[in-house]
Amino acid sequence: MSLMHKFLGAAAAAALSAGAALAEPALIFDLGGKFDKSFNEAAFGGATRWAEETGGSFREIELQSEAQREQALRRFAEAGANPIVMAGFAFGNVLGEVAGDYPDTKFAIIDMVVDAPNVRSVVFNEHEGSYLVGMMAAQASKSGTVGFIGGMDIPLIRKFACGYVQGVKAVNPDATVIQNMTGTTPAAWNDPVKGSELTKAQISQGADVVYAAAGGTGVGVLQTAADEGILSIGVDSNQNHLHPGKVLTSMMKRVDNAVYEAMKAGDALETGFNVMGVANGGVGYAMDEYNAELVSADMAAAVDAASGKIASGELAVHDYMSDNSCPVE
Repeated sequence: MSLMHKFLGAAAAAALSAGAALAEPALIFDLGGKFDKSFNEAAFGGATRWAEETGGSFREIELQSEAQREQALRRFAEAGANPIVMAGFAFGNVLGEVAGDYPDTKFAIIDMVVDAPNVRSVVFNEHEGSYLVGMMAAQASKSGTVGFIGGMDIPLIRKFACGYVQGVKAVNPDATVIQNMTGTTPAAWNDPVKGSELTKAQISQGADVVYAAAGGTGVGVLQTAADEGILSIGVDSNQNHLHPGKVLTSMMKRVDNAVYEAMKAGDALETGFNVMGVANGGVGYAMDEYNAELVSADMAAAVDAASGKIASGELAVHDYMSDNSCPVE
């Protein structure tokens, strides 16, 4: 082989190597950090599973401020990352502005719909999963009063709350459901101290089961519930292990699957609207060795029966975001 051929061969190999590197997927976490033990951590788990199964690698960034959203998107797109996955509804406006500038890049956004030809919009039927854990809360409650603590007061979290109330009321129409939101800014996702205070306030009103849909704030809810001797319900990731025997269950929102599937598809990612609910395993409730003694066979049977009806369409859980109202409140 001539020196020129060797040079060209090395150059081609380098180009292929660079191309492979440029095709790495990227994951942008929402505020609160990737180890929030909830939403972001579920996204990280999906990316990690993809990397372990394929031997591939992904780029990632944890945002420190709102101003970084557009900057992170553009930097990854200009570096050739594909696809770029965003964890959280708050990327919606920015992605709507950025996606058109990078038509050859595929984007996946979780919890928001962005109408662009190169975007996959993944949304979840959180109201369905919340209905199931609401049923479980009502069955486990001895006081007839249960609680809900949300993060940022937005329609998405009201969607969780409304599904939960519907599930509670399906089991016990006379039950009381106390609801609090942590705040009205993104800081509400990472305020475990406020989560603890709200939990104590709900306990003082008689709540003996509290469901947290509040990102990192929920860590404070679960901790205080365990300390005060009541049950809690985790969200997004399986949080049962955080306080064994004290977390009744967790509403599983399979953000990990959404991220995994997007990275697995790579630049062949199918774009458009994607809904994950009970019927396709997108939401559900967690059972493991940490909560097995808390959930009786009868409780599980009732919830599983409802899950089957939701999956078949026989039971329709009202979606708060369809009309910004909840019929059972």
